[in-house]
Amino acid sequence: MWAFPNGNIIVTGEGHTDWLSGCCFHPSGTKLVTSSGDTTVRIWDFSKGECILTLEGHASAVWGCSWHSCGDFVASASMDNTSKIWDINSERCRYTMRGHKDSVNSIEFLPFSNTILTCSADKTLSLWDARMGLCAHTFYGHLHSCNHATFNMRGDTIVSCDSYGVMKLWDVRKVSPMVSIDAGPHPGNQVAFDPSDIV
Repeated sequence: MWAFPNGNIIVTGEGHTDWLSGCCFHPSGTKLVTSSGDTTVRIWDFSKGECILTLEGHASAVWGCSWHSCGDFVASASMDNTSKIWDINSERCRYTMRGHKDSVNSIEFLPFSNTILTCSADKTLSLWDARMGLCAHTFYGHLHSCNHATFNMRGDTIVSCDSYGVMKLWDVRKVSPMVSIDAGPHPGNQVAFDPSDIV
């Protein structure tokens, strides 16, 4: 981790035994969660400068991770077709979410809610209830592997991108696509909203 604007290294850590795929800051900014090709999720404490918890349970590489806004739960998405919700206090997996038919490529908590968004190589996006680990809605429309998806600030719109460079905007309430944009021919690997909801 680097400081800005001087670029000095603040913290370094070793522990994962394969490539890193994602990271997410704890809401308080005191910790970091990372995901890796080594099938694990790790929690890092900045004050100690080291990994304080390794979460094991996925059968394949973990593609992404997300911290709940309360700071007590982490969600992870894996190539093993599942997502998991981890309870950091008990250091255990609370739920394994099954339903996608292929690799789960991204995962994100809607801020200040119990809703989780996943997208998958099975060409779908899903909304999950984190309190029960159950799928609430599935979005169909991509023709290729969906690589990433995220909410806007209000949580009423989702944007997603796929391996052919197609981006889609989705209406969360209607569970339907609003706009499709072909930004190809290269893959779309990540999408984001700015604070004014521009993609």
